[in-house]
Amino acid sequence: MFIYKNFTLKNVWQFTGRHIIWLSIWVISVALLYKYADLQWLTIPWLPISLIGTAVAFYVGFKNNSAYDRMWEARKIWGAIVNSSRSWGIYVRAFVTDQFVEQPVSEEELTETKKKLIYRHIGWLYALRSQLLITTTWEHANQSGKTGKRAEMYQNKFGIGLIDDDVTKNELKQFLPEEEYERLINYKNTATQIIDQQSEELKKLRKKDLIEDFRHMELQALLKDFYEHQGKAERIKKFPLPRQYASVSNIFIKIFIFLLPFGMASEFIKMGDWGLGLSIPFTILVCWVFMMMELVGDYTENPFQGMGNDIPMLSLCRTIEIDLREMLGETDLPLAIEEKNGILM
Repeated sequence: MFIYKNFTLKNVWQFTGRHIIWLSIWVISVALLYKYADLQWLTIPWLPISLIGTAVAFYVGFKNNSAYDRMWEARKIWGAIVNSSRSWGIYVRAFVTDQFVEQPVSEEELTETKKKLIYRHIGWLYALRSQLLITTTWEHANQSGKTGKRAEMYQNKFGIGLIDDDVTKNELKQFLPEEEYERLINYKNTATQIIDQQSEELKKLRKKDLIEDFRHMELQALLKDFYEHQGKAERIKKFPLPRQYASVSNIFIKIFIFLLPFGMASEFIKMGDWGLGLSIPFTILVCWVFMMMELVGDYTENPFQGMGNDIPMLSLCRTIEIDLREMLGETDLPLAIEEKNGILM
């Protein structure tokens, strides 16, 4: 997540510099052909170009709105995970007691039981984050050629490369017992199985009367909420923005950029030779604006692909971890995740 109020010129160049280069080459080439190859006969009326530009703007706007909706929904899901996780912490601390047992249970045993439930939940958070970062076939990093290489560069400079992603594995080992970790890590969906393990743990606590029926149902309801949050996040991760919208908008943009220099040159050349030269920066600017709109939507539609536009899952996981461990009375806490280069992961 980018946290600075505005992008710098350096940021803009890093994101769109290569597009500015090829746009400039194309626009200048058309202008030179008009001047030296006597292409004045190839005049494209401005009306059809403006109609195409308007249609493309509406289409790209729809795509960008849809991409933003996906990103904002992803953030709301993680906001719900934060709230439900805090509820899990206070429920575990308040509900797991020796109030209903016939034989008193030591405070150490109760504390260890609460710690196990809370730590396992923290492990679920890091496991879920790790699973959501697995690259899908339609995400940029999984593409061939320049697109994939540039995505890797973005990940290194503006994404998960800012923080060693092995943090998830290290954290998971810390919060799960060794035997449990070795067993759960081999499942295809480790996060799902961790919640199932939590349910089994609650069943054992109910059998020992460390929780009664009402508390058991309340805690199980929270586990159900965690499954819902996970399922919603997986839906965004595993179902792309429909490709007919994502791909066709790129085709429309390129058609518009191909035609625009011919229309602009034919209009500006009416002002004389100097007008033809003046058309170059204006045409580049218009093309760049449309290309920028396309890129913004393109890199926003996947909020879990490990880039600067991502939901800051690691930061949220660490925030929840600190909150829950403080509920246990711990003071040796990890530091909150800080931004690097204006990006919070």
